[in-house]
Amino acid sequence: MEAAKTGGDVLFILMGAVMVLAMHSGFAFLELGTVRRKNQVNALVKILVDFAVSTLAYFLIGYAIAYGTNFFLGAKVLVGKEGGPFAAHGYDLVKFFFLLTFAAAIPAIISGGIAERARFGSQLAATALMVGLIYPSFEGLVWGTRLGFQSWMEASFGAPFHDFAGSVVVHALGGWAGLAAIVMLGNRRGRYKKNGGLVAFPPSNIPFLALGAWVLSVGWFGFNVMSAQTLEGVSGLVAMNSLMAMAGGTLAALAAGRNDPGFVHNGPLAGLVAVCAGSDVMHPLGSLVLGAAAGGLFVWAFNQCQLKWKIDDVLGVWPLHGMCGALGGIAAGFLGLEALGGMGGVSPWAQIVGTLAGIAAALVGGFLVYGGLKLATGIRLSEEQEHAGADLTVHRISAYPEEDATRHG
Repeated sequence: MEAAKTGGDVLFILMGAVMVLAMHSGFAFLELGTVRRKNQVNALVKILVDFAVSTLAYFLIGYAIAYGTNFFLGAKVLVGKEGGPFAAHGYDLVKFFFLLTFAAAIPAIISGGIAERARFGSQLAATALMVGLIYPSFEGLVWGTRLGFQSWMEASFGAPFHDFAGSVVVHALGGWAGLAAIVMLGNRRGRYKKNGGLVAFPPSNIPFLALGAWVLSVGWFGFNVMSAQTLEGVSGLVAMNSLMAMAGGTLAALAAGRNDPGFVHNGPLAGLVAVCAGSDVMHPLGSLVLGAAAGGLFVWAFNQCQLKWKIDDVLGVWPLHGMCGALGGIAAGFLGLEALGGMGGVSPWAQIVGTLAGIAAALVGGFLVYGGLKLATGIRLSEEQEHAGADLTVHRISAYPEEDATRHG
């Protein structure tokens, strides 16, 4: 029976890893549909290559930082046949796969914010540093119980920092690090007039944008539900809360965004980002309210970034992942309380302090990585390269080569 249980857990978490892996195609299509035509190929290539670089960085360095475990042992040890810290049937190997898909979301999130002007090689170097060092350092504090962080939180506030599926550990960290990268890069050329007025850079393909949002939304149920990591720990409450937050985010973005399809398709993602932290402890009605708040926050913050603050965040990754992730991290401390219909076991102060710690780690790490690379190698395409587009500049082919040949023939 024990062997069957472990085998079931291996299959369970493997299914979750595959679902979250599929979400990376959602990141790719969402970026492809949002950027201009001359940067579509680059959007697709970046997400795939970033995932490969993330795999190596997390395997060689990151996972050991977060959990104190490495894989430089014989295969028999890794699958639990010769004792040691590894569980039977290679459970720890598929757990690595699952957690890798979370880690690789960090550069995928940042990619959307810095699209259309970042140098390809510099972004890959940043990916290696973020996934190998910055992300696992904070991941280890929260999920790896490293350095006594969670023990200190519990002793100080009566409960550890609760982030079931990564509103802060993944999304807020990626979003706030993305803000640092955007600041280091600067705005796209021609985005703002000399008088400060905004120049419209409309999405190149709404159907691909919508496809990306749908793929992400579907995969998110693996992201959240499978965060239990075992069949014994799985809860239908997580699925229900994810669903309600998705619906709330969609409807709020529809209303606040005045039927704009870009806002509508990012609305469910805003709700899902926010619900990750407390999806295992909140009541479904609380999740609905949180999702709606996140959908409205995204629309407001995206417009503020582009129109008021002059922050050229192409996909709105700081509002979507950074702000909505922080909202979800803090909200879990309130909506998870039994007094508000939740499961309990959370502390508002622990959630506030833990969320602020995640934001600080993201900003410090983001500025160190992108600021350091800016000084060392440069991180931005030249004016001529940016004008031509990353597709021709980096990959020497456009997304529509036959059409381009006919136009210029």
